[in-house]
Amino acid sequence: MPSASRRRRRHHALWFWVFTGPFVAGLVLFTYVPLGWSVFLSFHDAHNTVTPSHFTGLANYRQILGDPAFRSSLATFAVFTAFIVPATYALSLALALAVNRLRFARAFFRSVFFLPTACSYVVAALIWKMSLFNGVRFGLANTVLGWFGAEPVAWLSTTHPPWYWLVIVTVRLWLQTGFYMILFLAGLQRIPARLYEAAALDGARPGWQTFRHITFPALRSTSVAVVLLLVINAFQAFDEFFNLLSNAQGYPPYARPPLVHLYYTALGQGQDLGLGSAGAVVLALIIAVVTVVQGRWFGLGRKEE
Repeated sequence: MPSASRRRRRHHALWFWVFTGPFVAGLVLFTYVPLGWSVFLSFHDAHNTVTPSHFTGLANYRQILGDPAFRSSLATFAVFTAFIVPATYALSLALALAVNRLRFARAFFRSVFFLPTACSYVVAALIWKMSLFNGVRFGLANTVLGWFGAEPVAWLSTTHPPWYWLVIVTVRLWLQTGFYMILFLAGLQRIPARLYEAAALDGARPGWQTFRHITFPALRSTSVAVVLLLVINAFQAFDEFFNLLSNAQGYPPYARPPLVHLYYTALGQGQDLGLGSAGAVVLALIIAVVTVVQGRWFGLGRKEE
């Protein structure tokens, strides 16, 4: 007869799998199996099929890495990252500092700034495209320009200068700044008040001096996490680019991030799922390498002094 303690352990294990089993099964079925099958497809000729039989080795990887359009999509990602990462970081930190200093209605303003996070990227992109940055005189941006006597701007089709970056960056800023503001708020609330008291006794002036020598260094771990998440999310940009720039004639040749390029490779006219899978694997490896390098560079996981 099993002992009472063993029966309890079995009972706990049973209920553990009852509650977590469906989620584990869903994770394996809808995440790990597709990932594994994508890697499998990347080594095969898979035109118009997800069950290939012809093994091609590294041919798809050589083709995707030699494709100027794919390399151009990586350059688009680099430009997008250069815009969105520092802008989101600075704006979310500034909002967190402002909300943290409030003595009343703090929860209200925190909720107001966080609410856009719940909005769909597709819906936000359509609002930006149809209402705010419409290329005709009825769009809000062109209406404001008209008040100053300026001509309407075709925001999404003008490439010299590339005004479409203003539309893409602002919609992403509106959507994600609130989330990172919450992360910074959590970091600010973890800073001991005694540090500011000691700084005041030492003659430190409130404002920039206190922020530079106390607040910003204390937010180091939060800053590292925010930058890592921002870069990974920039790699995964798709919805705003696709819904802002595509039209009845298709997607323009400019501002194609990697996921948009792979979408047209795998699901476009050629239906080359093997080549698209190879590109997806390359993109996943790039994200993994960039994340590890950033983590090592910023000392992620090291104990703070």
